[in-house]
Amino acid sequence: MTNLKGLVLDFGGVLTTPLVPAALAFEERAGLPEGTLLNALYLDEEMVRRTEDLERGAITQTQWNTAAAERVGVPADDLMGRIFADLRPEVALFTAADAARRAGIKVGILSNSVGTDPWNLYAGHDLEHRFDAVVISEDHGLRKPEPEIFRLVLDRLGLPAEACVFVDDTERYLPPAAALGFATVHAKDPRHTVAELEDLLGVSLTAR
Repeated sequence: MTNLKGLVLDFGGVLTTPLVPAALAFEERAGLPEGTLLNALYLDEEMVRRTEDLERGAITQTQWNTAAAERVGVPADDLMGRIFADLRPEVALFTAADAARRAGIKVGILSNSVGTDPWNLYAGHDLEHRFDAVVISEDHGLRKPEPEIFRLVLDRLGLPAEACVFVDDTERYLPPAAALGFATVHAKDPRHTVAELEDLLGVSLTAR
């Protein structure tokens, strides 16, 4: 009998299709060499800092778009939205979240924001009604992997870390969660993720 009563999910890359294929598709559409975004945005120290500022709400998505566009050599207009235009909801994980709630498990979202204007990753998913807690980093001036943001979602769920599973596609965010007491799942394949969660939570997480 499991003692786990809570499930905390990342959003982008867990409740959506993977981020990397979407970024590669953008490079192809824009006529950029493969790896341009990785080198210009995620291996550049200044852009890493700007992305962390965006996640904390210290700069706007428009400001990030402008800085990123200069490095990539593309127009800045809605750049974040253009990069991730191919993202789609990951139906298996939304189904699992709904099934978990029906089984009495509290389900929360813990997401590092990419800003919400002009492109809103979270739009159209009715998160506030579909989940028991929604913590988006920019709303709180915090970001994963800072312990305070994990504690915030736990407080909103009304559960200790030891009673919760945390799921993220970014592996480096899992050890800080585990250090607080979470069980953790690295989301790499939706089918495997759901299977791991069913084992941990002791309930079926497929549609019925």
